[in-house]
Amino acid sequence: MSRMPTLFLSHGSPMHALDPGGAGPAWQAIAADVPRPKAIVVASAHWETSLPMLSGRESLDTIHDFGGFPAELYRVRYDVPGSPATAQRAADLLREAGFTPAVNGCRGIDHGAWVPLKWMYPERDVPVIQVSVQTPLGTAHHLRVGEALAPLADEGVLIVGSGHVTHNLQDWFRHHADPRPLDYVAQFSEWLARAIDANDRDALLNYRDRAPSAARAHPTEEHFLPLFVALGAAGPAAQARRMYATIDAAALAMDAYRFDG
Repeated sequence: MSRMPTLFLSHGSPMHALDPGGAGPAWQAIAADVPRPKAIVVASAHWETSLPMLSGRESLDTIHDFGGFPAELYRVRYDVPGSPATAQRAADLLREAGFTPAVNGCRGIDHGAWVPLKWMYPERDVPVIQVSVQTPLGTAHHLRVGEALAPLADEGVLIVGSGHVTHNLQDWFRHHADPRPLDYVAQFSEWLARAIDANDRDALLNYRDRAPSAARAHPTEEHFLPLFVALGAAGPAAQARRMYATIDAAALAMDAYRFDG
């Protein structure tokens, strides 16, 4: 079995489940270009815990972890099989790397995972395991999480980081009626593309000091940290491809990356 790539996806607002715009066809094309995985491990910005947690249910029901959206959105379901065995394998790998993981037998699948997966795997027949982020622990911690999970990519598991290239909700609420991108969003997105293309991991790990308008692009870090899980799982010499790039509602860069180790 050939090694699976890893992915970083900007998952968009929950409304992308109903109207994905250009992201939907892009996600479909990404999935079509990837070998069919035996399972998917998703590090989602929408599951924050103090220690690494993995979803370990036999089946994951849909979590509508948002409010104030049209009623139609709450009727969208993406219930998928889980894989307790894969969750346990991931926990064992994390434990061997010095982490203190745990398996959660109750949690379902949040919109950070199911919004893009709805378009990528619409038949809902690929098992999904979610892994949480530990926002206060920063970029290097999440790179190490990805490195610990890397053997899964050799076992037919697709590792996905789901977050956002930029994620400033105040700017989104303030400007989303005007489709013209805010200057800093494009500047940050292009800086990131150059750093990823150069595999400049020092710059990436220290992006808050190195990237333009980093604190405005990410007032909080939970939506950027899944990138480092995908990057770490791909290996130190991974080749990166920017698979999609656009800016949604002025403030949300929707870039997607594929990493081949």
